[in-house]
Amino acid sequence: MSDVTGQVGGTQRAGAGRDRDDRAPGGAGHRRTDRAGTDRGPDDRGRPERGRDDRGRPEWGRAGRGGDRRDRDGRPARTGRPAADLPRQAAYEAIEAVHRDDAYANLVLPGILRDRRLHGRDAAFATELTYGTLRVRGTLDAILTAAAGREVARIDPQPRDALRLGAYQILYTRVPPHAAVSATVDLVRSLVPGASGFANAVLREVAGKDLDTWLTELAPPAETDPVGNLALTYSHPEWIVRSFAEALGGDLAETTRLLIEDNQRPAVHLCVRPGRADAVEVADEVGGAPGAFSPYAVYLPGGAPGELAALADGRAHVQDEGSQLVAAALTAAELDGDDERWLDLCAGPGGKAGLLGALAAQRGARLTAVEVAEHRARLVSQAVRGLPVTVLTADGRTVGRDPDLPADSFDRVLVDAPCTGLGSLRRRPESRWRRQPSDLPALTRLQRELLGAALRAVRPGGVVAYVTCSPHVVETHVSVTEAARRSGASVDFVDARPLLPAGMPGLGDGPTVQLWPHRHGTDAMFLAVLRRN
Repeated sequence: MSDVTGQVGGTQRAGAGRDRDDRAPGGAGHRRTDRAGTDRGPDDRGRPERGRDDRGRPEWGRAGRGGDRRDRDGRPARTGRPAADLPRQAAYEAIEAVHRDDAYANLVLPGILRDRRLHGRDAAFATELTYGTLRVRGTLDAILTAAAGREVARIDPQPRDALRLGAYQILYTRVPPHAAVSATVDLVRSLVPGASGFANAVLREVAGKDLDTWLTELAPPAETDPVGNLALTYSHPEWIVRSFAEALGGDLAETTRLLIEDNQRPAVHLCVRPGRADAVEVADEVGGAPGAFSPYAVYLPGGAPGELAALADGRAHVQDEGSQLVAAALTAAELDGDDERWLDLCAGPGGKAGLLGALAAQRGARLTAVEVAEHRARLVSQAVRGLPVTVLTADGRTVGRDPDLPADSFDRVLVDAPCTGLGSLRRRPESRWRRQPSDLPALTRLQRELLGAALRAVRPGGVVAYVTCSPHVVETHVSVTEAARRSGASVDFVDARPLLPAGMPGLGDGPTVQLWPHRHGTDAMFLAVLRRN
């Protein structure tokens, strides 16, 4: 399941994360796979496009290089310098809320920017500092541990978050090191006056070496510990690196390309609702570009999508292109007999339900959208307003026991199952540090129960699409095969590849499909389609 969020900040550097489905990302990014899907040559070694270095950092992300003009404190140059360093203060407050309250940056940062009246370049700078610091926290912590001579966990929370923010500026941006040190020490002094000397010493130690030197010193040798090397170099937990490598067949070179892409700022994608608008027309209206694969997708150049007229009047909503593709695939599968009753079993907050509802309206069908959480069900109701959709606040696993969810009754069923969300880490930078392998047993049990319910709900001859925003094989292949086996129903896998737009590259051997950020420019969506006999 998934949540809608908006992008903040007014330039390409602005970034905001969001939940799985309606993937409003952090800032405008770039698709590094060419539009024909051609793989890069062997000499590319997974390097990003121009404008980024070989570790997936922005090209402007190295201390001491030229770039956007900034004042002596490293802020974007402007007239009338404020008395307080508001962009850094805003970034600190967002980072502190994430670590102190388990908040999500995409939810807290817009309010902080609004309260501090930050706009334009200042808002973009604060956003970049927030998302960048959260994204590479693992690498920053390893460097700070070495620089401080103590585990980061032993540093008090307030100076620790400030040190992370300062180290990010020193190692990953063009803010001059002396300015980053000075501004961060001032920040620490305002928080914990007695810690300012410690902060000054640690950050000067950090600034004594560039990022490549730190990584060479701290990362395990690639020859003996390739996963550990990739984890520190590209700032992902080791268990996530291993899960990506397993899903990619053990190909560490491709795993590296995926990790690089995970550290980019993804573009905002719109889903233009069929029957209400045309993607090309909306792209022209918003100054964007039609999507590479989904006929409903529009790529935004940046800015805040919530301000667009197309969203305000219901012609479009924010949704990752991969999410659009897997939802539309359900409607592309051939059926014998009736095709009037569709079911979205895990609908919150409504991105896929909005697209399915628009498609249902064109085909004389009706969608039932189920969401167990009341507040998310309200979001679904808002998302599907004016469409032939009935929203139920119910547990999807009650199929056959709930009179509104009768068994053997639906022609098409979507299960957008709750998952670890490892496929959308580029959009929710804090998630990679929150998820643990221990989360998997409860999630996979729920996934299999929901898919079992979907197989009860669908009529013989109908189809079920099982979707997750995670490439972890336990959440994808293992969950779907186990649920099908335990359901007691006779089911066949439908080859999902022909259900996606013709010419899409890198779809594998079937019958399931795994989309990837580094191959398709989408979140890592998994799709399996089953037909009940």
